[in-house]
Amino acid sequence: MANHKSALKRIRQTEKRTERNRYYRTRLKNIVKAVRGAIDEGNKEEAAAALKVANQQIHKFVSKGILKKETASRKISRLHQAVNAI
Repeated sequence: MANHKSALKRIRQTEKRTERNRYYRTRLKNIVKAVRGAIDEGNKEEAAAALKVANQQIHKFVSKGILKKETASRKISRLHQAVNAI
């Protein structure tokens, strides 16, 4: 265990950030899973609606610094391609 005040603070900060990042990673997986589920069912309207929500949320994660811009762009592009292929 750390003995310095600054090291103890860094441990607290790391725990907070880890918890926050875990929340956003889970949200991202669930958002993508919703779109993929609608695609698998072949329901284009539902997939398009889920894609719209996914697009908004993923861009929100970029603005919060959770995802890099290129990563978000790639994810959204692949989801768009999959929805358009229905």
